[in-house]
Amino acid sequence: MTLLIAVFAAVVCTVLWYTNEKARIMKVGLMCWMFWGASLMWLVDAVTEYTELRAAYFTPEPTDMLNDTFLGLSVVALALVIWMVCVLIKDPMGTVRNTLSSGKESTKEAEQA
Repeated sequence: MTLLIAVFAAVVCTVLWYTNEKARIMKVGLMCWMFWGASLMWLVDAVTEYTELRAAYFTPEPTDMLNDTFLGLSVVALALVIWMVCVLIKDPMGTVRNTLSSGKESTKEAEQA
């Protein structure tokens, strides 16, 4: 499940990044790298686990599937948080900078009054 969730997130981000100019400005490519990296990691994990378990790999227990689903969703959430922090730090559209500068201007106006 972790592999499927990561691949699905990677494909969605890649399509978004490729088709939308604003997504490229907002650094969605960073999320693509994170999700494709996670997909590659879990692909290697799946191959390794298959070599150990053979046919039992394709019949996981429901609790294992649930745990893998939670792990996959947690990784997607963590990648989104990392992306948001990077976007806030880089501020590609100048939103944070403008908000902070307008706050300083209103403070100066209040002091002058």
